[in-house]
Amino acid sequence: MDGLSLEGRTALVTGGAGGIGRAICEDLASLGAHVIVADLDLDGATAFAKELPSAVAIGVDLGSEESVGALAEAAGDIDILVHNAGVSIVETFVDSDPADWDLMWRINLRAPMQLTKALLPAMSERGHGRLVFISSDGARAGSGGEGAYGATKSGLFGLAKSLAREAARSGVTSNVVCPGPTDTPMVRQVAEKHPGLLEKLAKGIPLRRIGRPADIAALVAFLCTDRAEYITGQTLSVSGGITMQ
Repeated sequence: MDGLSLEGRTALVTGGAGGIGRAICEDLASLGAHVIVADLDLDGATAFAKELPSAVAIGVDLGSEESVGALAEAAGDIDILVHNAGVSIVETFVDSDPADWDLMWRINLRAPMQLTKALLPAMSERGHGRLVFISSDGARAGSGGEGAYGATKSGLFGLAKSLAREAARSGVTSNVVCPGPTDTPMVRQVAEKHPGLLEKLAKGIPLRRIGRPADIAALVAFLCTDRAEYITGQTLSVSGGITMQ
């Protein structure tokens, strides 16, 4: 099918070594992209990159302004930027620690802002680019225990839409993908503390299962292709129907 190849494109995926990020890297690579797997776990990212047809790994601490700057410099000119990495600390807002707010702000929102600012100009100069921000249905619809997390992830909505308007005439699109409950290592860690959580979540989803990383990756990959060149400024849920608009 025409317009689905990513041959000749370079994609940078943050948090690319595990969970949803891993699935995104696999799909982008399968379409022909050269993939930069950026992750805090450099050893894991390096091992994973070797499994892909064309990929390299770069270590990054998104909580560090200096580390994010080094990633942007090492990545060079890219065509696709997927902001996938994030951190969630689940606790009621009144019990939350402002130090945790700062951590989530730096990783979930400030790092995407800094990285995009560094890499977007070259995309605009070349007349082509794809920005994809992974947010959360919890941020979009509200979720107990995720007040601070939701606040930082919600910031991606405004950022992505503003960028969609600013960069449209340069051939750069900007969209947000919001996973619903998804079977990832981070969710598994939370579920270990709350027995039966995954089953309870599945019962509330019209399609009667929680998401798989591949479900999210499929949409992200499509948004990065030429077939999606007329889609920008959108917030799209991949949630089995639990969030509908």
